[in-house]
Amino acid sequence: MPERKGARFVFITGLSGSGKTLAMKALEDAGFFCVDNLPAKLILSFAELTAQGGENIDRVAIAADIRERGFLKDFPDAHRRLEERGFPTTLIFLEARNEILVRRFSESRRPHPLQEREGSLAEAVKAEERDLSPIRQLADKVVDTSDMTVHELRRYVLEQVVEERPVSGPSIHVLSFGYKYGVPPGADLMFDVRFLPNPYFESELREKDGNDPSVEEFLLAKPATGELLDRLDEFLGYLMPHYAMEGKANLTIAVGCTGGKHRSVVIANQLGERLRAARHRVKVSHRDNENE
Repeated sequence: MPERKGARFVFITGLSGSGKTLAMKALEDAGFFCVDNLPAKLILSFAELTAQGGENIDRVAIAADIRERGFLKDFPDAHRRLEERGFPTTLIFLEARNEILVRRFSESRRPHPLQEREGSLAEAVKAEERDLSPIRQLADKVVDTSDMTVHELRRYVLEQVVEERPVSGPSIHVLSFGYKYGVPPGADLMFDVRFLPNPYFESELREKDGNDPSVEEFLLAKPATGELLDRLDEFLGYLMPHYAMEGKANLTIAVGCTGGKHRSVVIANQLGERLRAARHRVKVSHRDNENE
């Protein structure tokens, strides 16, 4: 059905503690009309009001989550009916690893919405993940914020929802990791960079990580590092148009070294910069750089 006159709707939902408030703040700053926790049964009525044009509201962001009693039962139907009526919609589902969510709630000392029902914070986090599984399946974009900074989450929301700049191919997650802690599940491409000189054996670099300029300078001065980056750049440049033609939406590129602290971090950062320069949507995160 063609889009009808009325507001564009962006729904921010997902797990409690995953960054929904930050995402909504980014959209509010970008000029969206933001509504927190609008009851699902009222969504369509509100959309119809925007179509009448009286309030001149053309972009709406709604935070919808488990705090609203009828959310689990009513939201899927409200979302479906909104699309059937021709309103342009984007549903973004934010999540994070269980241990990250538990830590965030513990540090903020805020109660989890399901904690009283479940009896403990850890069980509440698991229960919410289970309860929201059907909502997650409706999402246009699923975002893991476990390793995102506030600035990275804000940039992601603005790039995906607001700026709408022309980009090529899938949304890319470049992830550094350490083989000693296990390979990351779900990676589409995995590159082993353990053949590069290891800053761990340089006493002045051992306690630093790959985000430190001195570690980066050490590795980029090595001919093998530049050659690797050039070859990966060429390889990814070949792959991306094929992924775009296939319609692949998300791509995870994992870069591994022994501990995930030095070499893989530098290479992941460098790949991220090159991919952004080629106008791809890119998030870079480092799974294990604090483990050693």
